[in-house]
Amino acid sequence: MGFGTQRFCSILVTFIVIYSCHCLANAGHHSSHTIKGNHVKLRKQLVTSCNVYEGTWVFDNSYPLYDSSACPHIRKEFDCQKYGRPDNLYLKYRWQPKERDLPRFDGQEFLQRLKGKKIMFIGDSISVNQRQSLLCLLHAAVPDSKIKEESTDLFSTTTFLDYDVSIMLFLSHYLVDIEQEEIGRVLKLDSLKSGNIWKDMDILVFNTWHWWYRSGPKQPWDYIEDDNKILKDMDRMVAFRKALTTWAKWVNTDVDPEKTKVVFQGISPTHYNGMDWNEPGVKNCANETTPMNGSTYPSGLPQALYVLDDVLSTIEKPVHLLNITTLSQLRKDAHPSSYNAFRGMDCTHWCVAGLPDTWNELLYLALTD
Repeated sequence: MGFGTQRFCSILVTFIVIYSCHCLANAGHHSSHTIKGNHVKLRKQLVTSCNVYEGTWVFDNSYPLYDSSACPHIRKEFDCQKYGRPDNLYLKYRWQPKERDLPRFDGQEFLQRLKGKKIMFIGDSISVNQRQSLLCLLHAAVPDSKIKEESTDLFSTTTFLDYDVSIMLFLSHYLVDIEQEEIGRVLKLDSLKSGNIWKDMDILVFNTWHWWYRSGPKQPWDYIEDDNKILKDMDRMVAFRKALTTWAKWVNTDVDPEKTKVVFQGISPTHYNGMDWNEPGVKNCANETTPMNGSTYPSGLPQALYVLDDVLSTIEKPVHLLNITTLSQLRKDAHPSSYNAFRGMDCTHWCVAGLPDTWNELLYLALTD
């Protein structure tokens, strides 16, 4: 799928009507979406869209795209093979869209086509997950390329010097601000000061969700400020929507689409309840070794994706939804589970190599097709 607004399939009429999937670009502003069943559909859809996010997982022995043991960029939370995962079948699946083939990731071409660009991932540890996958994909393609690593208090940067391509990470759990005040740490749903840094990038890949329902010691704020009112707490889904709305307003007012491309990652799912995938009694992903068959997930889409979709529909500038939710729901086998440095049960993040490599294949297609 091309970047910006969704593209539409054209109807070619000769002596008979021929339906084809050329995905013609619809420029101007972001098209609205709605969610039906397990997939995001266009509200203003005229004919069936070319959708690389609908498909199935197929076995492909030519995968994975790289050897994780040769990648120096994997955090110990995601390095499943290093920390003892005994199976490797989860590495052998390729995403097959229904309407077109997904091009195999070509790291050297990626660097050449995005030469001189700054790509920033902005979000929580799921953004870290995707960024590390991209670094491994690029390192595998150009293992001898000169690399420069830099870190500041705000973000970290890995630059492939031969191509002047920077892959950056700005850690932001909520996108909106948390500020220390006399009463404590305040989550400000109407404030987004970091945008002054973000808008100077060439490509922005946003993500937020997993921290919105955290409470207790793991909650990094003490109060919420909403419309100049200080609250001890509020409905978290409402807060999520308000924060996304602040971000959407920032995109509309501050992003220059001639310079900066904006991507928002869909909601990355977790697998802690077997009821979601028709395995009652299963409480985590520990013994999952294969993807689900088919193209739909039994429990349907998470409510957070409905909220995200509604907010995206208010943005007038081009924003691409990297709609990885359903294809990731099908991968109950792709989490680290206990095969990480901490030996804790992790059915939230994803093994690298693994599923995030597909996210980056889809990202590359969105940026360049």
